[in-house]
Amino acid sequence: MRPFEEDYPFKFILSFKPLIDFLNDRLAHACTAKFSLITALNEMLAHTPELLEPIEDMSILERHREVVRVLMSFLFPPTIWETDAGAAMVPFAMKPFHVSPSFRDQMMAPDGSLRGRFTVDPELATTGRAIRAYLCVLKKCYGITQNFDYPVIRVIPDLDTGLDRYYKVNLNLQFVDVVNRGGPSELSPQQLQTVLENLTNPRALKKILPPEKFQFQGLTVAQLVDVTESEVISMLERALIEQESILAHEGFLRVQQNLRTLFRRPALVAGLCALRDDHIILLNVGCEKSPSCVLSESTFGSFDQLRGSVFELALQRKEIISVPDLLEYNSSAPADKGVVDSGFRSIAVAPLFYQADCIGTLVLKSPLPDDIGLLAAVLLKQVQPIFAAALKRALDEMSNHLQSIIKEHCTAIHPTVEWRFRKAAFNHMECSRRGRSHDFEPIVFKDVYPLFAQSDIRGSSGARNLAIQQDLAEHMNISLTVLEAADKAKSLPILRELAGRVTAQLNRTSIGLSSGDEVSVVKFIRREVEPLFPLLRKFSPATAAAIDAYDSAIDPNMGTVYRQRKEFESGVSLLNDRLSAYLDVEEAEVQAIFPHYFERRRTDGLDYLIYIGESLQEHGGYHPIFLKNLRLWQLYVACGITWHTAQLRPLLVIPLEICHLILIENSPLAIRFRFDEKRFDVDGAYDIRYEIVRSRLDKAMVKGSEERLTQPDRITIVYSRPDEASEIRRHIDFLQTEGFLLDDLEVLDVGELPGVQGLKALRVGVNLASPALAKRADKNLG
Repeated sequence: MRPFEEDYPFKFILSFKPLIDFLNDRLAHACTAKFSLITALNEMLAHTPELLEPIEDMSILERHREVVRVLMSFLFPPTIWETDAGAAMVPFAMKPFHVSPSFRDQMMAPDGSLRGRFTVDPELATTGRAIRAYLCVLKKCYGITQNFDYPVIRVIPDLDTGLDRYYKVNLNLQFVDVVNRGGPSELSPQQLQTVLENLTNPRALKKILPPEKFQFQGLTVAQLVDVTESEVISMLERALIEQESILAHEGFLRVQQNLRTLFRRPALVAGLCALRDDHIILLNVGCEKSPSCVLSESTFGSFDQLRGSVFELALQRKEIISVPDLLEYNSSAPADKGVVDSGFRSIAVAPLFYQADCIGTLVLKSPLPDDIGLLAAVLLKQVQPIFAAALKRALDEMSNHLQSIIKEHCTAIHPTVEWRFRKAAFNHMECSRRGRSHDFEPIVFKDVYPLFAQSDIRGSSGARNLAIQQDLAEHMNISLTVLEAADKAKSLPILRELAGRVTAQLNRTSIGLSSGDEVSVVKFIRREVEPLFPLLRKFSPATAAAIDAYDSAIDPNMGTVYRQRKEFESGVSLLNDRLSAYLDVEEAEVQAIFPHYFERRRTDGLDYLIYIGESLQEHGGYHPIFLKNLRLWQLYVACGITWHTAQLRPLLVIPLEICHLILIENSPLAIRFRFDEKRFDVDGAYDIRYEIVRSRLDKAMVKGSEERLTQPDRITIVYSRPDEASEIRRHIDFLQTEGFLLDDLEVLDVGELPGVQGLKALRVGVNLASPALAKRADKNLG
């Protein structure tokens, strides 16, 4: 990386003149004591004229050390000299010549250089430095003032703990003058426009304002502010988005290192547990003995093992419990004794919640007594929601992974085909026993018939986004109510400015949501509005009432308004639970008639796939009548699902409609078990057409129109051959006679789909008023 001075050859010279001028201007007419101070300073400076001129030879400071010390006392009063980390530097050169003890201890290396590193890469640091220099030129030489917040964060290892600390370097350029040595005396309108359009592009500014034409004279005052807490929490928020931070050991070690930095405890060990049914699962622990792939070695235990322990107490009270010294705690609980036997003395347990349910715990332990105490619990509360959200995502991922593990280790994916997997496993075992290399043999079933159906919630993505939008709007509106009540009680322009920013967010999100709005809007309110509530509550009873109303509207676990989303999720869960339960009961009954492969998926709605045929049976016994029976069963089930959906409509706060589709395929095909994906798939280029059709039907339209092929309360049956239509029409006629279906059959052409043409469909309404349908569908679902 090229040096800053090479790309931007500004000249930086130390000068005390701007500071001296400031002191003479401000203190000349001050009280007697301050006037005496400046008078004494001027007398000292009269004997040291070198300090009144620009200083390039830094040895001058050493010769007049006492005068410099007096001059610096105006910047760093004795009352803060020993406690605050401050320094005076040559402008933009990051070369301190006068530092406080705290600054020296934290920032300075023995050779006088600055310790640590910037959080941004060198190129960005150079860009920020150049922008700040140009803005100073614009202000001092051309009267153009622009706000610029480019935080300078420096990471410095703590000398006591070895852990990183994050310091924001606040730079005060008040005592810096800029001397124009050949640059433009004024900017033309075109130059001004170019400058204003390129304030963050120093290379463009360089063409109009050559850096070698400007000289900075004065000094910069730097103050270090410890921002470790906010920086580390932000790092945790970013890190925990990735599942590897929870499930992978290396990722969790990085999270643990952040926690050590946050709590300033180098010996801290973190652990994350999930609660599932009646079991506790140790997902990760920050010890090297844990394997890289945590899920394959997770530790399972029951709640009974926690009885009487710190863990049980935290779960019962639903609050963070910290014990500074477990030996003095003198617990007889096996779980607590296990922690002590592992070499740990202090502990804090934080329960993690998703909505109202406790889904796990974050545990912090240390081998040192009193290393984790009550103050640590206060800090732990700030990261509790972050870990709760990350754990919820990890549990969802784990649930999917467990399904794949079950399929991997079970000899049968489904009882109907278990015999074929047993046979293949036996052949593999025999070859291994005899010392012959042998891959697991292919598992293929030929001449099977597929049956597919889906019941899909129409427009679920749009409904979900609308729920998010409405919740965010309500959150912002109740925030505005508080600000307006406070402004009415005490007219503060800053409150109106803040209300304007909230309104701008409200107006923007009312048009449509962008990626990240769900998080950024809530974060904005938490950071900018909520911290004012303790103060605003004192303004008036009306303001206090508005804040109380705000608090009651906020979901305590989510930290935001969560009404519409909760209603939507509850509605989807209610439909999925009921329809899945009904389908499982129906499937169990028809499975008992003749075995077949069945696979159900649950998304926003549900779908299922059935394979039936002679090759699936170990001992034979297949007859085409069972296939015909399943086709009729599909219509029965679609009617039942439609009936259950109608029964649930009054219970749905957010209206949700389900559309039903059945795909008919009379040609047999072959299916192969994919060991890499642990599932069955069609085998062969010709048979793949069925998969293509099945995957693209959900967005199909009626040919020549803008009408969706599937409609609520109607069953759509898609086919491609006349013989398929004839069989289904017989079944429809029968169910119309039985009273299950309405006499309103439509024959439709399906609009062209990518790679799929010539499909046709039958569409018929379900008779929701039919007593026969209600009797069949109203099963005891538990």
